[in-house]
Amino acid sequence: MERSNDDAWDRSIRSGSDFLQLNVDDAPAGGLADWLARRLRLAMADGSLPVGSRLPATRVLAGELGVSRGVVTEAYQRLREDGHVAGRGRAGTVVVATPVTAPSPTSADAPPSAFPVRPAVPAAPVTDGPFAAPPGDDVFDVLRAAPARIDLSPGVPDLAAFPRSAWLRAERAVLGRLPATGLGYGDPRGTPELRLAVVNWLARNRGIRADPDEVLVVSGTSQTLALLARVLRDDGIRRVAMEDPGSLGARLHLRHWGMDTPPVPVDDEGIRVGELRASGAPAVLVTPAHQFPTGVVLGGGRRRELVRWAADGGLVVEDDYDAEHRYDRPPVPALRAMLPGRVCYAGSVSKLLAPALRTGWVLAPHRYRDALVDAKRYADLGNAVLPQLVLARLMESGEMERHLRFLRRRHRRRRDAMVEAIAARLPGAVVHGAAAGLHVTVTFDADFADTDLAAAALARGVKVQPLSWHRQRPSRPGLVLGYAVSTPADIAAGVAALGAALRHLT
Repeated sequence: MERSNDDAWDRSIRSGSDFLQLNVDDAPAGGLADWLARRLRLAMADGSLPVGSRLPATRVLAGELGVSRGVVTEAYQRLREDGHVAGRGRAGTVVVATPVTAPSPTSADAPPSAFPVRPAVPAAPVTDGPFAAPPGDDVFDVLRAAPARIDLSPGVPDLAAFPRSAWLRAERAVLGRLPATGLGYGDPRGTPELRLAVVNWLARNRGIRADPDEVLVVSGTSQTLALLARVLRDDGIRRVAMEDPGSLGARLHLRHWGMDTPPVPVDDEGIRVGELRASGAPAVLVTPAHQFPTGVVLGGGRRRELVRWAADGGLVVEDDYDAEHRYDRPPVPALRAMLPGRVCYAGSVSKLLAPALRTGWVLAPHRYRDALVDAKRYADLGNAVLPQLVLARLMESGEMERHLRFLRRRHRRRRDAMVEAIAARLPGAVVHGAAAGLHVTVTFDADFADTDLAAAALARGVKVQPLSWHRQRPSRPGLVLGYAVSTPADIAAGVAALGAALRHLT
């Protein structure tokens, strides 16, 4: 409950708290919960409340401040929605992530809309940094290492929402019943428990019917591409066509392993299968459920065309990277469910849980299955066993579905904040792919290099990816903007900085 003239609490008898030296007399009229939430965010950002810190119980802090308990509860709830704190049962409310952007100490009580923005920088040729030259093999390493206040890079879910408690419970359960022999070398194909769990997960969520023997557990989709490239080369295949625009990361992986990647245009219905046929490539990498980066869904007619192309001898590599994250449209079935004999299906938990787990799976056509297992065996002898068993337990217990439902609600709010900020701060920008996924793409009908815009944004402390990175053919400028990791406040601040950079650039 916010303070008003009729507030039952008498300001004269309110006291302060030893916790962070909070003094309610510093709060502006009419906004106690806002004030308290901002003070707590500031303490997290300056290190006074590091990750792992426990906040006082709402009743205790309310008593020390002399305010209603509802004020403290509301402030904690706002921090919880932003992903900065989480309830830990008897452990109370704990800090789980620090804000990327925080108000300065001298303006801690400024209105929420007062985002810090760096002063404009003059437009100049980009001579260093990740956008100074065409992207090389280490481009994503360089971009991740670049300092920034706000990271709007695509490809990562809300990492602060990782289900730590559920993971720990599953890990304890696994270790409690694991025999000593279970700590030895595992099956290079993956543990039987995880392969069965993956089959059940895909049947429930992606409409794919498979047998556990068809599943190969890998270290993410990147390893799928590496193993598959080696197997295809041995089969005489040296070209894997790619959607254009399409994932720069996937293109770099395939090229590193000796594959040519001829581009095939994408339109509002997905990949143009007629041009795929014309390319002569015997294999193609597609993202049909949520095309990266445009977000379009492969239309029904195009699906049938692609299935016919595959039935004529082509191989489809289906990267189902974030199909579970959908907000405004019904689920789209996987291609693998339609033509298993000609589709190599790749999935992972990088967008469901966290990239740090480095766990994924591939279901390959029968002719390539044994060769892929051999390639995996000689690459690393198989994924680590313990994380596989923990993940299998999460999948089979229903925890993964619960986590996914939670993520959808949170990601939807952040998607909405991103779309609203673009409409307000980037006039003329066209938004693509907002109905699903963890990112949107924006394009501009203007004459400038999107790498210059990305560099200008980075100079203002905001990290984005230029659309041209993901193109093999020239087209109009654009940006790929991730929203899952950032709070709505940081998204608004980041897009505001993009707007300032764009105005200065154009």
